[in-house]
Amino acid sequence: MGQLRMVIPIIFLMLFAVAAFPQQKRAGQRAHHELQDFERFLESHPAITADLAKDPSLVEDQNYLAQHAELAQFLKDHPELRRGILALGRNCSLTTPAIFDRVSPAVVFIYATSINPYRATDRIEHIIGSGFIIDPSGLILTNSHVAFGRQAITVALGDGTILPAQLVGADPIFDVAVLRVQPPTSSTLPTAALGDSDRVHVGGEAIAIGNPLGLDQTLTRGTISAINRVLPATLFSSQEPLIQIDTPINSGNSGGPLINQCGEVIGITTAMVSEAHNIGFAIPINLVKALLPSLVSQGHIIRPWLGFHGQLIDGEMQKIFRAPLVPGFLVEVVEPGSPAEKAGLKGGALEITIAGQEFLLGGDIITKVNGVAVTSPEKVLEALRGIKVGAQVSLTISREGEELTVSYDITERPLLPGDGASQNASLPLANRPRLRPLKSGRGRL
Repeated sequence: MGQLRMVIPIIFLMLFAVAAFPQQKRAGQRAHHELQDFERFLESHPAITADLAKDPSLVEDQNYLAQHAELAQFLKDHPELRRGILALGRNCSLTTPAIFDRVSPAVVFIYATSINPYRATDRIEHIIGSGFIIDPSGLILTNSHVAFGRQAITVALGDGTILPAQLVGADPIFDVAVLRVQPPTSSTLPTAALGDSDRVHVGGEAIAIGNPLGLDQTLTRGTISAINRVLPATLFSSQEPLIQIDTPINSGNSGGPLINQCGEVIGITTAMVSEAHNIGFAIPINLVKALLPSLVSQGHIIRPWLGFHGQLIDGEMQKIFRAPLVPGFLVEVVEPGSPAEKAGLKGGALEITIAGQEFLLGGDIITKVNGVAVTSPEKVLEALRGIKVGAQVSLTISREGEELTVSYDITERPLLPGDGASQNASLPLANRPRLRPLKSGRGRL
């Protein structure tokens, strides 16, 4: 019903504007009655409510209406509503103060403490960050680098209430974590509405609310700079890009919401580039929504583990090397203890740098995965889509001029030493490799 409460008032305001003119008083009264009917209709059709909240233009989609005859008949009987619903889709533009008033009560201040037992000095680390409540039961979204591996986590609500928090689940690879607090008995926790990051466009407004440098409930505003920034460390395990923003974010903003003009969360602010001015990144909220069920129910994300990483060798690379390399995926490193290591896959040993790009040559070159030729990043992604824990993978490899077939069972990928190791609350990207476009062809599997 949260989406219904958002849809109804906005449509009501648009329809009320018609009723504001005396000569259209009768039309305004009719619109008011139609609004009441529409509210009752949505209450009895939650699936349609969710669809219209995501895409109001569905009221003119004949295929959709053919599948939902009850909505088609309702719109036919209530002609004023169609215009109001379409206007909702075109004119979702709340003022910045209205967005702050709507979302900020759900934004929380996170203070965490961790202890490194392997250090003789400076063993205790203090981390500050942000988060936002997504469920009245006390579920909070934030970054993994804010909450994962911490010995104690405290959350300050928007009204100043301080509560202990428990880590429900975390994924260091995508840098997402879920916390839980016990709701106060005297009040209901406010929540932030989750939007649709697939509808984000370059040039759109992007608002961040968080706790930069410990200054709580701070709003900054900017624009969407790009939407194709692929996570560099997980090229072949993630097809989701980061949202690049010029909205100012600082240490303490990590884990806070990135908000559109509808007052909906479209991302989680996660990183900034220290050498640049106002280049920040946010995790798309649709990716977060896909991770949520596993994080809440299992505490982590189950991923298949092939156990090697490297990069593609295409025709251009062959010309550069002037060596008898076959096109395919060059295995540079085999993870210790992985099923790939147990199957005898071999990594590289000869380090070469060309135009700033590093290669580790001498390892196996995988030409096919389950019969699919891996000649491009898209082909690699296609080959990996069907790989699941418990299944068997068959790799066709080229080794010292000979073609071999290696098969082994896929196990669940454990948490590896490099997962999130360079992340921290202030500069999560400071020491990471330079961001590369998708065509670079480097990744871990």
